[in-house]
Amino acid sequence: MNYKIEGVIRRNKKYFIIFAILWLFLAIVFVSPFAYSSYMAGLEGKMDLEVFFNTFGESLSNPFGTLGKVFSEGASQTFFSTLLVVSIFYVVALFIGLVRSAPKNEYSDIEHGSSDWSQRGEQYQILNRNQGIILAEDNYLPVDKRGNVNVLVVGRFRIW
Repeated sequence: MNYKIEGVIRRNKKYFIIFAILWLFLAIVFVSPFAYSSYMAGLEGKMDLEVFFNTFGESLSNPFGTLGKVFSEGASQTFFSTLLVVSIFYVVALFIGLVRSAPKNEYSDIEHGSSDWSQRGEQYQILNRNQGIILAEDNYLPVDKRGNVNVLVVGRFRIW
């Protein structure tokens, strides 16, 4: 299970700042006008849709001014409750996206045919470090080994 969490972090590391900036953008540009408009429309005790839509249109054109009005005119409770609801939906969508980007198995994104399949010298129980048929960097198939030493080479040979 640990490989899934590490894989998600490794794959999405560059996107975490973008996710935070997008949340901040949503909070300023959409949540503050919506919260201020719903606060202004509900001042008389019932929701007045005409006031809501007029205020929402004006608020969208100046979101930073609306954010200031939210705190100066006492709509901060409406803003924070709306921000909480939007943040919950945002985190759920973010979590679904991160889960979907998790590696399917432990060997995802590992080059096939490399020596990454073993750790701490386990491959040298079968292979040799110094001599034999070259398989990978510092991995040789010994020719004096008993048993099957057939090698199938798949890929290309590069000469620099």
